[in-house]
Amino acid sequence: MSAMDPREDFPILKEKPMGRRLVYLDTTATSLRPKQVVDAIVEFYHRYNANIHRGKYWLSEVASELYDEAHKAVARFLGAEDWREVVFTRNTTESINLVAYSLGKMLKLGPGDEIVTTVSEHHSNMVPWQVLAKETGATLKYIPVNLDGTLKLSEAAKLITPKAKIVAFQHVSNVTGTVHPVQELADMAKRAGAFVVVDGAQSAPHFPVNVRELGVDFYAVSAHKMLGPTGIGALWGKRELLEEMPPFITGGDMISKVTLKGATWNELPWKFEAGTSNIAGGIGFKAAVEYLERLGMERVLAHEREILEYAWERLREVPKLTLYGPEPRERLAILPFNIEGMHPHTVAKLLDERGICVRSGCHCAQPLAEAMGVPQGTVRASFYIYNTKEDVDALVDALKEVAKRA
Repeated sequence: MSAMDPREDFPILKEKPMGRRLVYLDTTATSLRPKQVVDAIVEFYHRYNANIHRGKYWLSEVASELYDEAHKAVARFLGAEDWREVVFTRNTTESINLVAYSLGKMLKLGPGDEIVTTVSEHHSNMVPWQVLAKETGATLKYIPVNLDGTLKLSEAAKLITPKAKIVAFQHVSNVTGTVHPVQELADMAKRAGAFVVVDGAQSAPHFPVNVRELGVDFYAVSAHKMLGPTGIGALWGKRELLEEMPPFITGGDMISKVTLKGATWNELPWKFEAGTSNIAGGIGFKAAVEYLERLGMERVLAHEREILEYAWERLREVPKLTLYGPEPRERLAILPFNIEGMHPHTVAKLLDERGICVRSGCHCAQPLAEAMGVPQGTVRASFYIYNTKEDVDALVDALKEVAKRA
């Protein structure tokens, strides 16, 4: 690679499925994990395995410190001022559900109130708001998209009115890689007096993010999209809001005191982290963040842009192939496409026979697929720090063979 060469840190890339060189192009679904992350998790289980925050013995105290340090690492990575504003969850999906439940309770939404999201959203940033609207009588409105998946910002300005209490949208589309104008949308929401919730699952892994500069109230990420383990994510929220919001789940560790008459809650972030935590996951999350920090997020972005521009041009060589989404300057290295006359799943399976891993279907964004005129979905190739131009060449060569069968 021209900008970086971390491939040696990913042993899985030495695997040869069906005797073929492995070409992993499904990072948008889940990234690979470097050995540094796996080693950190194994070290915890081998050396420090204990429950946290309650034990008064050495193992528990070390485990507690490591888990707390993980919150601080994620806070630093996201540009948060206070690490107690970072709540660990299972993933972006749970983070958004937490906000929908707890912020919805705090705001006491009802008929006449409005929630605004977009047609572009992953189901995880759409269904929680549908449920909240149905339960409260609030009205849910959608910012429409153009055929290339970009948002119709003129319509956004009409929809985000003083009736809007929550405006929720993704930073980057998991289908097209479109980078949405977070600050512009946040400014619209703030002028209307609404709270801003951002799905950062596809942004934080790929370029520098500073939640304070974005002007949002909540920002959600998943570790498994950014070299970390599955089953852990993070929600950043403004401290004054997290203090006021009721807990999402109740039970151990989020308790300050319990009597037969009721309970009081622990301080942040533990107020929102009930039960035994995913301690190993948090430690792995920290290792992933530190790995990306050593690479440098500007370098990560530069490398991906180089791969994106190369792939954008090379894929145009494939007969019967249609690319979807905006021009490279408006997107990240996520490229959905179709081969004329072939179902996306068929294309994906034929690529798998050549050792190439891609995703096919609607990518948990069925309304967006309908709006873009591809109700059956697309084939999606997504690239990350461990991908090379050779991976692009392998994809293009394979697709040229696949296209012959269309």
